[in-house]
Amino acid sequence: MERADLAVPAISCGHCVATIQRVLTELPGVASVDANVETKRVDVVFGPPATLEEIVATLREWDFPPQDRPE
Repeated sequence: MERADLAVPAISCGHCVATIQRVLTELPGVASVDANVETKRVDVVFGPPATLEEIVATLREWDFPPQDRPE
């Protein structure tokens, strides 16, 4: 399993946290998602077939682009 800790400045409320957790846990291979509105960070534990690129793309698709990942 791999772990990614992503800064996501667009997290502004509990609904954002719930949305991020829902859409990422639907990805095959994602084991856990911890999104935090106070720290504006998302911690994802994943393994194949999920990839970091797929996780970042999903966050961008839902308007939660990580700031510490290149476009």
